[in-house]
Amino acid sequence: QVQLVESGGGLVQAGGSLRLSCEVSGRTFSNYTGGWFRQAPGKVHELVGYVTWSGDRPDYEDSKEDRFTVSRDKNMVYLQMNSLNPEDTGTYYCAAARSPALLRVAPNYWGQGTQVTVSS
Repeated sequence: QVQLVESGGGLVQAGGSLRLSCEVSGRTFSNYTGGWFRQAPGKVHELVGYVTWSGDRPDYEDSKEDRFTVSRDKNMVYLQMNSLNPEDTGTYYCAAARSPALLRVAPNYWGQGTQVTVSS
């Protein structure tokens, strides 16, 4: 079993930055792909980005790499968010899966989520 615990969410003004952290414990995480999803109010989950087990191939959805950076270090996965705008408001979830393809459709593990609110 793998447990994921997010932290770092909060309230920030438009144009500001936040760094979310996800601590992974339990089984060996080194072979898993770790990533971040978000869910805006009234909308479905969407993938923000992920990083493979080696940490050298982050990938992002819909050009989010312009403002978001996913990284990992040992048992931690991070999401650096810059130039935030109100449309980035939502609950951000850390997730893990055995492959990028599986992460996209059915992650094996989820965190409980951390709230990010961007004020205009």
